[in-house]
Amino acid sequence: MTQETSETIRTLLESVIERTDDEEIHYKIRTALQLLDVVRVRNEQVSETLSAVELDEDLENRLEDLGYLE
Repeated sequence: MTQETSETIRTLLESVIERTDDEEIHYKIRTALQLLDVVRVRNEQVSETLSAVELDEDLENRLEDLGYLE
């Protein structure tokens, strides 16, 4: 997941919290936001690891297409 996609999802979820008073919904949305952070951190770790590894050109291109490398 790219940083831009992650931020779009975060913005949408935060806007839901602002527009509802239901505490159960708030809890579920906050949980989703925490999980989104976990995914973001894992993606950053994968990207850092992959950037430190020597990859063949074909594999590198495929990983870039999938959004794992920039």
